[in-house]
Amino acid sequence: MTESHKCGSCGMPIEDGTYCHHCVDEKGDLQAFEERFDRMVQWMQCEQPNSSREEAEKMTLVYMGKMPAWKDHPKVRAAQG
Repeated sequence: MTESHKCGSCGMPIEDGTYCHHCVDEKGDLQAFEERFDRMVQWMQCEQPNSSREEAEKMTLVYMGKMPAWKDHPKVRAAQG
């Protein structure tokens, strides 16, 4: 059995590589921050259906601050400030 680890962008379990197939483009490169942020906000709204868009964005920025791919991104760091 292959041991899995987590995607460095979203935390999803993966078997190999740095990022999962949800977080990369067709070339295998990490998606742009804005695209990944918007998709993660949508996921957060599904997980927290009673939250507003603004609340989902705040929760997403906190979550992204824990991910290696995004922890030093200026928008994530500004939200932590």
